[in-house]
Amino acid sequence: MSKAPNNNWWRGGVIYQIYPRSFADSNSDGVGDLPGITAKLDYVAQLGADAIWLSPIFKSPMKDFGYDVSDYCDIDPLFGTLDDFRNLVQTAHAKGLKVVIDQVLSHTSDQHPWFAESRASRDNAKADWYVWADALPDGNPPNNWLSVFGGSSWQWDTRRKQYYLHNFLASQPDLNFHNPQVVEAILGTVKFWLELGVDGYRLDTTPFYFHDQQLRSNPPRDSSVTGDPALSDANPYGWQRHIYDKERPENLGFLQQLRALVDQYPDTTMVGEIGTDDSIATMAEYTSGGDKLHMAYSFDLLGKDSSAPYLHGLMQKFADKSKGGWPSWALANHDVERVGSRWGGPDRNLAMLRLAAVFQMCLRGSPCLYQGDELGLPEADVAFEDLQDPYGITMWPEFKGRDGCRTPMPWNSQAADIGFGDGQTQAWLPFTEAYRALAVDVQDRDAHSHLNFYRQLLQWRRTKPVLVYGEQTLLPVHPQVMAFVREHDGQRVLCAFNFSDQVASLHLSDALQAAHTLVVPGLSGGCLSAKTLAFEPYGGLLVQLL
Repeated sequence: MSKAPNNNWWRGGVIYQIYPRSFADSNSDGVGDLPGITAKLDYVAQLGADAIWLSPIFKSPMKDFGYDVSDYCDIDPLFGTLDDFRNLVQTAHAKGLKVVIDQVLSHTSDQHPWFAESRASRDNAKADWYVWADALPDGNPPNNWLSVFGGSSWQWDTRRKQYYLHNFLASQPDLNFHNPQVVEAILGTVKFWLELGVDGYRLDTTPFYFHDQQLRSNPPRDSSVTGDPALSDANPYGWQRHIYDKERPENLGFLQQLRALVDQYPDTTMVGEIGTDDSIATMAEYTSGGDKLHMAYSFDLLGKDSSAPYLHGLMQKFADKSKGGWPSWALANHDVERVGSRWGGPDRNLAMLRLAAVFQMCLRGSPCLYQGDELGLPEADVAFEDLQDPYGITMWPEFKGRDGCRTPMPWNSQAADIGFGDGQTQAWLPFTEAYRALAVDVQDRDAHSHLNFYRQLLQWRRTKPVLVYGEQTLLPVHPQVMAFVREHDGQRVLCAFNFSDQVASLHLSDALQAAHTLVVPGLSGGCLSAKTLAFEPYGGLLVQLL
């Protein structure tokens, strides 16, 4: 079929991630839902976002809180109904917001009807829809592959007397993408939501679709090679080079099939989650050529390192490998410690957080915000007895899991439940008392609050096409200052950020002729004198170039 028109709204558009369980509870059952989100869409639109991304809302036993899907084509009753979803899409579109939904294609729940049939015997119609393997002669799993969530990625099944593959929980069996029937079925579920009017997909675990059919064991990772920055060093998953259990070459062909389908619908997009041994290179590969992902993001900005040389290295690597691909840059999401603590430190350094926000908005790519980033929320402290995340329960105490970034959104400082629900119902995760002073109603009233800084920043960025669409050229690496030039339609802007707690200076080459500095909401601590930029700790500066 021919391609539908695409206005490229996503190219530089700001995506606001909503974790539905924790955003707003409309029916007082302790869990956020679709009507709750719909009621808060004015807030997102006023923030200045272009789209919302909803973490999974499909039917699920919720062993991994929606990332274990039991029905790809229905809404879980916890979140509402298909009519609630239709209303959300219609309301969002009326407010100028696009709707992107999370698609978990690599695996299903073990309660999905497909898996129930597959595990029933070795010769049924769906026997080969999942990844099954015989035990070794001594009864051990077929190879050394590990689950991200701990232990072997193989689970013994007594019905078939075989192991099945699960890269995450044992209740999340991996689909066999080498089977064309599986691919056809999965594409059918993607089409279902496109027909309902979604504007795009965030693709979970994109590198995991295909596995090595020979089931070869992964080699150990050389200790000199840096692993996934968002992965705890207490997790042995990071001790392997994952060359056989994910990121297989067949992935590219499937992404092309997926793109061909999505391209039949106007103004749609896909952003892939990339977590591999070299995520930046994979991002570049999966977004190159204009026939796979529209954009992708990695976990490289979701670790603790925010030094200028580290940031420069990431951008340089993507530029070297991208072949025109378009990135999405996220500083936080539902899987990692909140940026308010991870980069802001124990005292939530607002100068650092505002510098990071302006940096993100100046990068070539599409920024992705996580709910609460705009409030400057720190990581919540969740007691072990209150943990819900199976990842954290398994890895405690060195890794406390993902619940600390998933506690309910604070809307009203005076409400018993900080405005999440009716104030009478216990939420699925405890409310964070420290969030009261940072609640939306408090920050609404303060012209200098972090929330109003974000609103002003996003609105200001809309007036700067050079920052939304422009090409990006890095200045030489500097021990303290991350600097680059954005260029578009005859406009050139130098963006420079001191990611250190010491004063810094940057001398401009003769090729960079400054015209004047730009006033950027919330950005301070930098000044231009002749050919030298001077910075206070965590200071930044944007300069219009001749």
